[in-house]
Amino acid sequence: MGVIDLRALEQRAWRRWRRMRVDAVNRQHIARLFRDVEANSLTKPDTRPVLFFNASTRLSGLSLNAAFSLLSSLAVRLSGVPVIYLVCNTGLKPCVLGTNRQNPESQPPCRECLRQSRVAFPTSNVHWFTYERDDALEHKIAALSLAELENVEHQGIPLGIMVLPSLRWILRRHHLIDDQNTRYLFRQYILSAWSLAQQAEELIGSLQPQAVVVFNGMFYPEAIVRFVAKRAGIRVISHEVALRPFTAFFTTGEATAYPIEISPEFELTPEQDRQLDDYLSHRFQGNFSMAGIRFWPEMRSLPSHFWERVKPFKQIVPVFTNVVFDTSQGHANVVFPHMFAWLDTVLELIRAHPETFFVLRAHPDETRPGKESQESVADWAKERGVLELPNVMFVSPNEYLSSYELIRHSKFVMVYNSTIGLEASLLGAAVLCGGKARYTQIPTVFFPQTVEAYRQQAEEFLSANPISVPSEFVRNARKFLYVQLFHTSIPFDEFLEEDGIRQGYVRLKDFSWQALTPERSATMRTIVAGILEDKPFLVKE
Repeated sequence: MGVIDLRALEQRAWRRWRRMRVDAVNRQHIARLFRDVEANSLTKPDTRPVLFFNASTRLSGLSLNAAFSLLSSLAVRLSGVPVIYLVCNTGLKPCVLGTNRQNPESQPPCRECLRQSRVAFPTSNVHWFTYERDDALEHKIAALSLAELENVEHQGIPLGIMVLPSLRWILRRHHLIDDQNTRYLFRQYILSAWSLAQQAEELIGSLQPQAVVVFNGMFYPEAIVRFVAKRAGIRVISHEVALRPFTAFFTTGEATAYPIEISPEFELTPEQDRQLDDYLSHRFQGNFSMAGIRFWPEMRSLPSHFWERVKPFKQIVPVFTNVVFDTSQGHANVVFPHMFAWLDTVLELIRAHPETFFVLRAHPDETRPGKESQESVADWAKERGVLELPNVMFVSPNEYLSSYELIRHSKFVMVYNSTIGLEASLLGAAVLCGGKARYTQIPTVFFPQTVEAYRQQAEEFLSANPISVPSEFVRNARKFLYVQLFHTSIPFDEFLEEDGIRQGYVRLKDFSWQALTPERSATMRTIVAGILEDKPFLVKE
């Protein structure tokens, strides 16, 4: 036992040294970039600044989203436009990433965060915000129930609704528990949001920036700044990670909804078709990652015991779920109030069709270390008695069976808003979607607009032989995925690489300040034009 413990200690020490080394190199590179950019930038006269804000991207180190924001801001500065950074100085009590859900009253790691902030923003153009206590608001919400906190509005800002996605995300559940810890955290998020709102309003009012750039736009600090800016008539850009490694998605819409405009006249060229097919050949083997996270360490064929179970049944229908607390879920819940309401409807269909074998697949991100869901599909299945039903097979998040092989043998596919729905459509399958997804912006899947219409469509599919899938679905799915991958995903791989230690964190490659100029970089040309000229954030081929 002693040897094992010693080895673990050595490994932790080695990882800590490597992390410190990467952070030190990043610090040196960032400092050099800021010095060089400052020395080689000429501010255009009478130019309104751009405000950058990303309090929810990291605590320490350089995360992928923090790097997107940092490099983009330097490119804007090199274009002759001043940049102001809004940065937290113990101004959130607590922030989202600094929340300890086991002990919500514990203090966030502000010292660690501030150390990184001073590294990331070694400039005088920083506006530090602090926590400003409001005794009246604090008294107003002190005794409110969970439901009442959700409806808190103060001076025209729907604070309760705006902090709810952050609360669900950090507590890893959709249905919040009305207990002391949850109410405490809800109140603290509301009070922090209001404190930030007042300071952001004052800053934006005095600066009158031409644009505000925020990460995500759904976590409560960024949501508040976005709200205040839009209320003041300021254009807001939000950004998120895109599908391909080291790519970002920037939009004047809501980044987590991934709004994409595709011209009806747009068709893939033969070269684009080959490019997409090459990507899909890797994707269908599970060889992909997003935000530095690889969900499938391996992908296995369906085993013999699966086919033994299937034999007595007429047909197979897979059911693909999502992570219910993800910030994108707010956009999905338009037909059903939430994913579990959809699953309850699916369960009614399962019970009504014993001739059909349903494969209920939990999302692989439900058990990601450090982000484990506290309201999981497995819990739902157990509570509803799903696991005892003879015509259901539950596939846990850490079972790496090939979803694509399963789709190829299925009568049709049921999804909420998972990307697998788009991929199933690409494979020619009939896809019945329960939630609004990125790809439902154009006709790619069957997406009934009421619960009753959903039930009716499912019943028709279960009885139909064969199911008729409109030919435009596959064509539109290919167009949508191609545009998402290669037009709206802006590459940063010339500047960034994995740090090799922490998932989702990066180190800067060795490049000079000139590489960030729009004249030298197509990436920065796209981003600067989008931020300063309101042009589409699209990569030109």
